[in-house]
Amino acid sequence: MENDAVDNGPGTPQRRPRITRRVLLASVAGCAVLGGVLTLLPWGTGGTRAPEPAPGAQALTAVTTGVTAALPDLAVLIDEREKRVRTHPRDAGSWAVLGAAYVQQGWRTAEPSYYPKAEDALRTSLKVRERNAAALDGMAALANARRDFRAARTWSEASIKTDGKRWTAYPQLIDAHSGLGDYKAAKRALDRMLKLGSGPAVLARSAGLYRDRGWREDAAAALSDAAAGAGTPAERAAYLEGGGQLAWERGDLDVALRHFQEAVRLDPDQRAALAGQGRTLAALGRTTEALNAYRAAFAKRPDPEYALELGELYESLGLGQAARVQYDLLRERAARGAAGGVDEELVLGRFEADHGDADSAVRRLRAEWRLQPGIAVADALGWALHRAGEDKEALKFARIATDRQKGGAVRSALYVYHLGMIERELKMPGAARRHLREALRINPGFSPTRVPLAEEALAELGEPSVEDVPDMDAEPRRK
Repeated sequence: MENDAVDNGPGTPQRRPRITRRVLLASVAGCAVLGGVLTLLPWGTGGTRAPEPAPGAQALTAVTTGVTAALPDLAVLIDEREKRVRTHPRDAGSWAVLGAAYVQQGWRTAEPSYYPKAEDALRTSLKVRERNAAALDGMAALANARRDFRAARTWSEASIKTDGKRWTAYPQLIDAHSGLGDYKAAKRALDRMLKLGSGPAVLARSAGLYRDRGWREDAAAALSDAAAGAGTPAERAAYLEGGGQLAWERGDLDVALRHFQEAVRLDPDQRAALAGQGRTLAALGRTTEALNAYRAAFAKRPDPEYALELGELYESLGLGQAARVQYDLLRERAARGAAGGVDEELVLGRFEADHGDADSAVRRLRAEWRLQPGIAVADALGWALHRAGEDKEALKFARIATDRQKGGAVRSALYVYHLGMIERELKMPGAARRHLREALRINPGFSPTRVPLAEEALAELGEPSVEDVPDMDAEPRRK
């Protein structure tokens, strides 16, 4: 059980009070939140139901409130708004909706060609009406989708200055601050959002920051409530996917798999959940199913991250040629993303560190750290430095990624593994042994290629030597 303290000092996000968390736990009776079980949520209700709104209307509600829309509904909305702006080119609102829909379509499909379209639509909206909070929100969402967190912060602040009484103005600012590693500012934005709004989308956004601060119980509870109150299957599936990711990170593989499977059942276009299935099935040793899940996810959402994970799975099975095909696809998709304005330096740096040119990885990630000093970049840069033989400097970044005092509160098996391997190279056997064991304890199946390396390193380190333990009864040496 995690500490129930509420006041964590200035600049630290406030934990939910114990009573609040108990209410959340009770609200999903029969569902073990600590285990992340979300499969018992009330998916339907009896009685007469009001007619479902038209697909375009459903997507419009989702897009304007920042929640996930079903891809077919999103396509209908885009078609409607494209027709609208052709006949009403001065309709700033329709241009803003069209731009936001393009952003979500690009994100859901990992197709970066939507992003220039989104930017054109949103800038047109701002030209028609300069003080236009919806378009400013859209520009912030676009910048976050492109991993340009500084621009996202600027656009979000402009939106809040225009109309700061909407809770929907704050989620993009939270994401931007988190991407820049400024968790104190993210906490302030979250507090403001919680004062202005409530409901599933607000809970889900809260869960993201709770997770970043290492408060997994709170994050799981928030996502449970979000999934229970979601208005559409696509929205519910998105929250279940988040719950599955939390369960995966703590090594609850059976729970994670149920989350991901239910998300795909509700929304077959929830490809992040399908990739989550692949990740989890691989850890469970069900490699044929894992390969099929990854292939299906990448076919519909060709994200460079999926190509990297699938390549490493092939590598762990001794299928080097198949792995190289995936790595070529990763480079191709990253180049396509860059052409659409997406910052792909993090995934490219991670790939180069382990499978390419470590010096190139260091150069990429140093530049990324100067721009966007988030925790994920700290971890990746530390590992790249290690792979390039710069272990003393690598240790500094690995500690940033895992030290709560420096912002690294996420309990990531990968981050702790990186720290342990760097310490091993620096002849710090006690610390290395402790952190490698911790990585395997957090998630025993966190990587098909790295888990065997962690186990091998632990075997080489062996158990602590008696000579290494100080004799507490010995006489102190005289000076």
